[in-house]
Amino acid sequence: MDRAERARKTTRAAAISVVSNTVLVILKLIVGITIGSVAVISEAVHSGMDLVASLIALFAVRTAARPADEDHPYGHGKAENISGTIEALLIFAAAAWIIWEAANKLMGGHEVELVGWGVAVMAFSAIVNVIVSEMLFRTARETDSIALEADAWHLRTDVYTSLGVVGALGFIAVTQTHFTSLYAHWIDPVAAIAVALLIISAAWHLTINSARDLMDVALPEAEEQAIRVALTEVEDVRDYHKLRTRKAGSQRFVDVHVLVDPQMTVARAHQVAYAVETAIKQHLPSTAVVVHIEPSEDDAEE
Repeated sequence: MDRAERARKTTRAAAISVVSNTVLVILKLIVGITIGSVAVISEAVHSGMDLVASLIALFAVRTAARPADEDHPYGHGKAENISGTIEALLIFAAAAWIIWEAANKLMGGHEVELVGWGVAVMAFSAIVNVIVSEMLFRTARETDSIALEADAWHLRTDVYTSLGVVGALGFIAVTQTHFTSLYAHWIDPVAAIAVALLIISAAWHLTINSARDLMDVALPEAEEQAIRVALTEVEDVRDYHKLRTRKAGSQRFVDVHVLVDPQMTVARAHQVAYAVETAIKQHLPSTAVVVHIEPSEDDAEE
């Protein structure tokens, strides 16, 4: 997949996420305020964070698609990692606000009315987010986009929490109809706190996945093993060392020292270096490879 096609796919997916989250925030706020449900309002806040995250992801994928320039010789790929980290921090902040509001409701008590509207909007939210998150996950896999993957996890978490709120509101409806409503008033804020705890868990994993590449962590072992296999496939490569790898957004970076016959001509050594670069890219597309040629020590001594 070339740069232009990747940019088109990631931008389109991020834009769809922005539109869907905007609609859900408006619907949840209207219904949550109308029926007096802190759980639905907390979900509106969650979707609001999803909307902010989608906007950040949209900006990140557009920035990451820009080619390398004089100020950014390694490209703009880390914009996606920065995006994911910011999204995680926003989720932590939203979770703290939800817990605060729910705790106040638990202390003061509140009534939830017109439960059916709450169930309807949360069920609709779950269906929309299942569709959009699956689209984002698929595009993230195709384009290796950490920003879209983070946005997808935002929405997938929203699916689970929306279903949780549906269950809580349904329980309230049952208890108000058949049983005492004394304890039903506690269900809504408790569900909101459960939503917040799920959000915190998702934010923690998102922070780890997004921030690790900002520290230039090595590629996963499976990918480094693919690089080693590629090196053994190239003719005239006698050995290699000082293999270093890292990743920025979807772009991988590899540099390695390759040992060859010390009597090899410069022209042939250049061909070997090019063959190494090609072999690694066949195993791992979207990889920038730097090969340093060295004479084999044993042959050099002879």
